[in-house]
Amino acid sequence: MNTHILRLLLLILTLLFMAGCSEEQQNKLSRLGVTWLEGNYRVTYAVGDHVKSWEVIDGKVTSEPAKGYYYFWTRVDGKKRYIQTPIERTYIEEIN
Repeated sequence: MNTHILRLLLLILTLLFMAGCSEEQQNKLSRLGVTWLEGNYRVTYAVGDHVKSWEVIDGKVTSEPAKGYYYFWTRVDGKKRYIQTPIERTYIEEIN
């Protein structure tokens, strides 16, 4: 089969699957989608007035849904740091 046709079928099946999922299930799937993607991200943890952001450059943001957190490596004051943030209060944006 043609690669283009296989991709189209995969897209259609994915859309059908997503349509049958609850919003919470879709959120869980979207969290898994950021797992192991290399790129540039701004990760923001926000609760009330407390907001903390980090930039992940040419790195990965990994989710651990069963444990309820994201983790990643970033540079803070020139040193490489391992960061964990709760999934529920964390926002991830892809940046250029």
